[in-house]
Amino acid sequence: MVKKRIKSIVAILLLIALVIVFIVEHKRATASAAVEDTEETEKVNPVGPAFNADSAYAFTKAQCDFGPREMNSPGHEKCKQWIIDKFKQYGCTVTLQNADLQGYDGTILKSTNIIAQYHPEATTRILFCAHWDSRPWADNDPDSANWHKPILAANDAASGVAVMIELARLLQKEKVNIGIDFVCFDAEDWGSPQWSGNQDDNSWALGAQYFAAHLPQGYEARYGILLDMVGGLGAKFYQEGMSKQYAPEIVKKVWSAARKAGYGSFFPKSDGGMITDDHIPVNQVAKIPTIDVIPYYPDCQQSSFGPTWHTLADNMENIDKNTLKAVGQTMVQVIYSESVPK
Repeated sequence: MVKKRIKSIVAILLLIALVIVFIVEHKRATASAAVEDTEETEKVNPVGPAFNADSAYAFTKAQCDFGPREMNSPGHEKCKQWIIDKFKQYGCTVTLQNADLQGYDGTILKSTNIIAQYHPEATTRILFCAHWDSRPWADNDPDSANWHKPILAANDAASGVAVMIELARLLQKEKVNIGIDFVCFDAEDWGSPQWSGNQDDNSWALGAQYFAAHLPQGYEARYGILLDMVGGLGAKFYQEGMSKQYAPEIVKKVWSAARKAGYGSFFPKSDGGMITDDHIPVNQVAKIPTIDVIPYYPDCQQSSFGPTWHTLADNMENIDKNTLKAVGQTMVQVIYSESVPK
């Protein structure tokens, strides 16, 4: 009888101990989550002027108004002059890198990298870049009848350039004491189409390859940020794998800036794909640590780049001002955190 009572008492004590342990661990986990939530809230601390998404949207549309801007086309030439004029309008010094580059199919591409510099005399510089040419073929369109048609490239070209032009406009109004370089790469999207049967990674990013191998004399930048497809509906910008390999600290810097600007939801702290893009030659050849801000759609069957990638649906109907705002304000946060406004 005594043994049974002892066993019962021990069982009760063990049960009480387990309940106490559960309560303590639950409180600890709740407190930890509360601290994390508080830290995230405390990190929201925007600096710099407000990025105007309406303006960036208008700059995106202005490029699309020239029609497709594939290499060697009339729309390409007209858009080139418009981009040059806009950067000059907002106080940038503009130089051009002209080159005849050979496409995957042997076509000679009349390429122009547009280099727009804010505060060109500054020795501390940050590089922003995006490509401005459009895809000659909608080779990922769900309708095979469209595979040989050029795309309008509202997101996959125009959006990145538009964000950079809006940044230049803001810098003209609210100056900083560092140098900013806006480089518009040409000949990015003449890469071998899916229907060619000749998939060659080196056929992409030809303008960026040329820039990296022919840097302006004495050119240096602390780091670079590539803006690729930064205006799409439903876009989220996961941490791209090659960026984490070549410039992990810049990835941390930009994703932290997104949280501080209040747009952390657009920049998940999760891994995306590993992309062959303009940032690869800038890292490998120019030795400028450069990241790729590029959307990742993990559940999209059409493409992990999103449903409009290299399709005729890459038009203004699928540009989202909220995405432009999130990316643009994050870049403002980066710039104005690096420098005291003049």
